[in-house]
Amino acid sequence: MEINGESPPQRWRFEGNERLTQAGAVTVRGVLNMVMQNLDENDSRPVIPLGHGDPSAFPSFRTTHFAEDAVCAAVRSANFNGYSSTVAIAEHLSKELPNKLSADDVFLTIGCTQALEAIVTVLARPGANILLPRPGFPYYEARAGFSGLEVRHFDLIPERDWEVDLDSVDALADENTAAMVIINPGNPCGNVFKYQHLKKVAETAKKLGMLVIADEVYGGLTFGNNPFVPMGVFASIAPIITLGSISKRWIVPGWRLGWLVTNDPNGILTQQGIVDSIKGFLNISSDPATFMQGAVGEILENTPSDFFEKIVSTLRECADICYEGSKDIPCITCPTKPQGSMFAMVGFSVGLKNWLRVTFAIEPSSLDDAFRRIKAFYQRHAKKQ
Repeated sequence: MEINGESPPQRWRFEGNERLTQAGAVTVRGVLNMVMQNLDENDSRPVIPLGHGDPSAFPSFRTTHFAEDAVCAAVRSANFNGYSSTVAIAEHLSKELPNKLSADDVFLTIGCTQALEAIVTVLARPGANILLPRPGFPYYEARAGFSGLEVRHFDLIPERDWEVDLDSVDALADENTAAMVIINPGNPCGNVFKYQHLKKVAETAKKLGMLVIADEVYGGLTFGNNPFVPMGVFASIAPIITLGSISKRWIVPGWRLGWLVTNDPNGILTQQGIVDSIKGFLNISSDPATFMQGAVGEILENTPSDFFEKIVSTLRECADICYEGSKDIPCITCPTKPQGSMFAMVGFSVGLKNWLRVTFAIEPSSLDDAFRRIKAFYQRHAKKQ
């Protein structure tokens, strides 16, 4: 066969990267895509998305027009067609911390995902390992695996409101353990860690000589008895890398504006070369859109409190529906009522026992419908046994 009149070489000398294909398959997006591709096309019922992490399509989770206006104003001003600073984020996050952050402590990223990619890549020296929570957010495993960083899992204990099993952290860590990850408020467990527990996490990290990566992308979305405590509060005990974004609290995941923050009053991260490595990673990757950088100060500082109150109230209502609805279905167990984020972990047993992440950040009426369907499914199959 000839192409453009010429014979092709004996073989093409390029091919896909199988490691990328494998890494993408174990992410939430990869699994959801697989599920959606296998739905029954003849089933006319609307799909209720209990596995997604993007509630922005639902009317109850529309972002505030103050954020929209801030973005429009930044674009029209023509002041942000070049690069912007990180002062606004440093000042905003410092409000809840004992040590004031500077603009040099904040690195803007394309959503929280790039912040995660940055720190995992930085830590991926030969032989190093990282401790990840189980259950957790699978993108950490995917990115670490692709970067050649060994993954070890510590357990979260459902009977203790999904607290970290610190004994398992002790047992897993060795001289090559670079960091441990905590996600607070929890994805996928819906938990919110208490102050004293977070302090113990920091003390454990100090004892083992590792840093703590605090994924706080759901910070502020709490509706239970435990208030949100930023891990940076304990940065004087152990160095903390905080990851965050406007995606979840403002319900704008598509805007792709996140940050990586070094909470390090003792200068350990600088001394160990971590800060320079973060800068190196970001120097060879893309930046978030400059108009988003320009708008973020207005978004952080001037969004009315009633917007957050409405979102949290809706999440509380949906968490109640999820928790109470699970009680009425014998094959589902929700060990603890969600107190934050947009998720719950439920024990699921139909033939085999396992855990499933349920997203409750959808319209409350749709969530009610979802649990009615699950109950009907159980009843149909229970009669056959």
